[in-house]
Order: sequence, then C-alpha cells, then structure tokens
Amino acid sequence: MSVAADRFRRFLLPGLAFKAVVIGGGYATGRELAEFFLPFGPWGGVAAMAFAMLIWSLVAAATFAVAFRTGARDYRHFFETLLGRGWFVFEIAYAVFVVLILAVFGAAAGAIAHATLGLPAMVGTIALMVAIMGCVAFGNAGVERSFMALSVLLYATYAIFLVLSLTGVGSEIEQAFASAPAPAGEWPLGGLTYAGYNIIGAVMILPVTRHFRSRRDAITAGLVAGPLAMLPALLFFVSMVAFLPDIADAVLPSDYILGRLGLPAFNFVFQLMIFAALLESGIGAVHAVNERIDKTRDVVMTAPMRVALAFAILFPCMLVADRVGLVDLIASGYRALAWVIIAVYVLPLFAYVAWRRVKRTPVPAPEAT
Repeated sequence: MSVAADRFRRFLLPGLAFKAVVIGGGYATGRELAEFFLPFGPWGGVAAMAFAMLIWSLVAAATFAVAFRTGARDYRHFFETLLGRGWFVFEIAYAVFVVLILAVFGAAAGAIAHATLGLPAMVGTIALMVAIMGCVAFGNAGVERSFMALSVLLYATYAIFLVLSLTGVGSEIEQAFASAPAPAGEWPLGGLTYAGYNIIGAVMILPVTRHFRSRRDAITAGLVAGPLAMLPALLFFVSMVAFLPDIADAVLPSDYILGRLGLPAFNFVFQLMIFAALLESGIGAVHAVNERIDKTRDVVMTAPMRVALAFAILFPCMLVADRVGLVDLIASGYRALAWVIIAVYVLPLFAYVAWRRVKRTPVPAPEAT
C-alpha cells in the first residue's frame, strides 16, 4: 500500500464514512436542512451548522480515541466499555434509530422515483433496499470501496450544484444574506438537536477505524470528520436561502430548487446523487449491525448471511416508509431521538473521557513544611 493510500485510510476514510451515514434521506434532499436550519434565517442557519459541525468533530474524536484504546470495532464492544452492564440501553436506542432512518431513506428513495421518473414510490424504495443488500454482502472491504466511490460523486455534484445556483440566483442569495439579521434566537438548539441524533454515526462506522495506528490518528480523523460531513450541507444551504420562505415547506427542496432553476438534465444527475447518498447511509446502518453480530456471536458472517440479515432489517423499515412519508418521519421522530442519543451516548462518552484523564493525572505530593 502506498503512503498516500495509507494516510487516506487513517485520516480521511473515517470522515467520509461518517459523512456517508449522516447525509441520508433528509440531508441529501434538503429536508433536514429546511427543518433544523432554515427557521433561523441565513446567518442563524450557518451558525447552527457550524455549531453542529463542532459537536460532530469533538464527539467523533473522543469516540475514535476511546475505540482505539479499547480495541472496539463495533458498537456493542464500545458501549460495554462506556456503559458497562447498561450497554443494552444503547442497543435499544440504536434499534429505534435504525428503524427511523431506514424508513426515512426508503421514503426519500420513493419520493425521488416518483418525482423524477413518475414511477410508484415503492419502486424507488425497493431499488434502494436491493442496492444496500448488494453492497453489504462483501463485508468491510466492499463497504469501504462503496464509501470512497460514492463520495466522489457526491462532492462533485454538490460543487456543481452551488456553481449553477450562484449563476442562476446568485443575486437572490447575496440579497438574502445581506438583508438577514445577525444570528439570534434558538439557533444553538437547532444545531445541538441536529448534531445529537446524527452523531450516532461515529459509532456506526467503527468498523472502518481498523486502519488507525495511534491515538493521534484517531483524534485527527475525528476532528476532520465534522468538516467533511458538513461541507456538502453548507453548499446546499447557501443555495436554499435564495428561495425563502417557500422552500421551507417543500418535501424535496432539491427538486424544488432545480425546478426553479430550469435545469432538467442536472436534475436527473442530482437525484441520482441523492440516491447514492441514501445508499451510503443505508450501507452504514446495516453494516454496523452485521459487524456487531460478527464480532460478538463468534459467527463468521458469510455473504449470504449478510444479505439475509440486511433483508430482515430493511423490509419492515421500508413498510414504515410506505405508510408514513418523509416529512412526517423527520419532523416527528428526529428531535426526540436526538435527546435520547445525547443521554445514552454523548454524556457518558465525555464523562468517561474526563474520568480517564483524572485517573491518569498524578496527585501532587504535599509540600514539605
């Protein structure tokens, strides 16, 4: 392996994997950005995004460092260290999280199939399910290749999207920021809530942290993960502000913007990128469960076993997607889940890190009198 490839796997791959997990159905379509950032206006939204990014970086760095020290490469072993006998509390929260996000992904894939190709929503949902099963069949190596390849498509598409937006509605974007007040109100709460339920991605992608060689690798990769994950969202958000306030109610803000810009050809490319983002996130969620079983049940997960387990997870979640829909799933489920994740993961993580630092710090000897 070349030096460049080795450094990529140690420092950038975890961040790309984290981005893959958090980008999901709501972020990629713009629905989450409309829900958690647009209500605070252009500058308030940017401030909330910066706050969420900071939280992601700090929590990811702490998570990767603890995982490296303990040798944890799946969420079960990680939470046995963090919560002891209470590890199963996280597993319950994670089960709820997986059902919710996979339902969101399925609903988003269905909405894309209907909006772009005029197909029944269930066609898009089933296509996503089959693609996820195919990618997770090959274990860590296959998942890592998927993250790297799909990331190229994603970053390139968002960059082109911003250029087209600046060309088409650049004056409206400039006016929106120029006339907007300074950040005020509850934007920190929006950033905290958004970061709260997404930060679980740092635990989901522990299998790809197997390339770390030192605690420094782990911390560096964690700090980089926040900007890598938030950059596409920022590019998208800048484009969205030109269409306030109407875009706030759009089910697929991406489709709304591209329709207003009059770019049908790029619209197809962008919707393909969103499907790729859904695929990335779905792969991360399902692969985490596969690895948890592989590492804790003394079972070597073969490709057919991975596919069968993926189907068992995905099928009921996709039924939820068909019954509920994208907007309701994001609005009703994500906020409550954020506080659960903060309580069972983020607070215990920083308490553990603080305890380890106190334990390592020698007590100074009393001064001689």
